[in-house]
Amino acid sequence: MALLDIIGPVMVGPSSSHTAGAAKLGRLARRAWNEEVNKVDIFLRGSFASTYWGHGTDKALIGGLLGFMPDDERIRDALEIARQRGLEYRFFAESIDGAHPNSVRFVIYKEDKAMELVGASLGGGVIELQEIDGFSISLSGDLAAIITFHRDQPGVVAAVAGVMAKKGLNIATMRLHRQGRGGRAAMVIEIDGELKESTKDEILNSHSALMRVIFIPSPESDVR
Repeated sequence: MALLDIIGPVMVGPSSSHTAGAAKLGRLARRAWNEEVNKVDIFLRGSFASTYWGHGTDKALIGGLLGFMPDDERIRDALEIARQRGLEYRFFAESIDGAHPNSVRFVIYKEDKAMELVGASLGGGVIELQEIDGFSISLSGDLAAIITFHRDQPGVVAAVAGVMAKKGLNIATMRLHRQGRGGRAAMVIEIDGELKESTKDEILNSHSALMRVIFIPSPESDVR
């Protein structure tokens, strides 16, 4: 049995879901955005929405978006630190049928682009990224990852895997998600190591059915 199963994760605050999980969700959203977050709307669901003030979920989520780890003492002052750094944030509550009780939707903005992410804290510091821009996926965030969005056509998996083999990138896990045969699809690949921007472009150009590639750096890549 792992030590985490016995004592839980190191964290700041009263609840692993509302602090450690929330901070990890914020960091995962930041990693998916893959640059400094300057403006974000945060939509809280279930118990996140009903108890976030008392549990410090708001501070943990903002702390994660700033790059703080769950045990970072600065999480207690994350809202003020965000204001000092120019991070604009707004919190909302929303009720979504079937949503996980400890879940959150981030909408991150920049002048010419935006990204929407939905994630859930599953307990014990374990999290799951469940959606990106309305497409259902499943990602733990424990490793670096490549996410492709493409048309469901033969040869896409082979093309992407071929580029990765050529670059010496080791695949840890691979999951395929599709909205229907021949429709929109996504591939989530967790990898050992990091990915260069040029490799991301090479993956995008490896098959005509590929429409978009997102790279999520490893959890250790952006510790502030």
